Amino acid sequence: MAQISVEREHVPRRKRNNILIRFIQQWDIQLMVLPAMLLIFIFSYIPMYGVLMAFQDYNLFGGMGESPWVGLKHFRMFFESPEFFNVMRNTIAISLLKFFIGFPAPILLALMLNEIRHMAFKRIVQTVSYLPHFLSWVIVSGFVMSLLSTDNGSINILLQKLNLIEDPVSFLSIPEYFWGILVTTGVWKEIGFASIVYLAAIAGVDPSMYEAADMDGASKLRQIFTITLPTIMPVVIIFMILAIGNLLTAGFEDILLLGVNPVLREVSDVIDTYVYRVGIQNSRFSYATAVGLFKAVISVGLLTIANFVARKSGNSLW
Repeated sequence: MAQISVEREHVPRRKRNNILIRFIQQWDIQLMVLPAMLLIFIFSYIPMYGVLMAFQDYNLFGGMGESPWVGLKHFRMFFESPEFFNVMRNTIAISLLKFFIGFPAPILLALMLNEIRHMAFKRIVQTVSYLPHFLSWVIVSGFVMSLLSTDNGSINILLQKLNLIEDPVSFLSIPEYFWGILVTTGVWKEIGFASIVYLAAIAGVDPSMYEAADMDGASKLRQIFTITLPTIMPVVIIFMILAIGNLLTAGFEDILLLGVNPVLREVSDVIDTYVYRVGIQNSRFSYATAVGLFKAVISVGLLTIANFVARKSGNSLW
């Protein structure tokens, strides 16, 4: 028994030694990772010290050292705020719409692009779909506003020509249309760039599998469901875990720029814009930090749960 216990004590030590040896053998590769690790530590971990402001009545002139501690006061203020329900409803609704529409959209685009055999046409479609990603939301929002404008807006002109409407419609002043416009614009902007990873995963599928399926008489649709999708599923699951972890990140720039009309605040105010409007613009730094910390904790919880569920399929982040 004593010999068994000694052997067990040596196993972790041997494992640590192996890790150290591998690290030394890969010193050049590890050295390449060092700058990225330093950037993450400096700009992501050191600022985390600021979350202590959520538990203080932060004084800008006294700093964190002289600000009084108030415990969970600002969290209670947020939960008891009359805007809490509206902000959470908008955040969850917009996030779910972006997830259920925006997440599968690049997968579908990648599958369709993979079936195009005319390479010149395929490159044109890829280029056209990628370009919106490189446009800032300022440009995109201006384009959407111009498109939906009541003064010579292309959409209103088209609908009038088709006799679907008599007078121009102010789409960006009607709350019922805002979520649809926001999600559609976001999908159009990011669908091409997001499909790059899935196209790369599809390119790694063994062509002999498609040849065998052709010999068996399988249709293209059948090949997609039995070969392509199962092969790229590990990549899909990883990105799905990350998307679930960001469910409370409904957006900031797009909502801030497209929802400038005060009439839309009832349907456009999400956690990020609420923090900016109430916390930052009104200099309520502790309150803003508390709301942001609440969002971060929920996001980490969702990410952990999604990773735990995905681990049962053999694909997870950790």
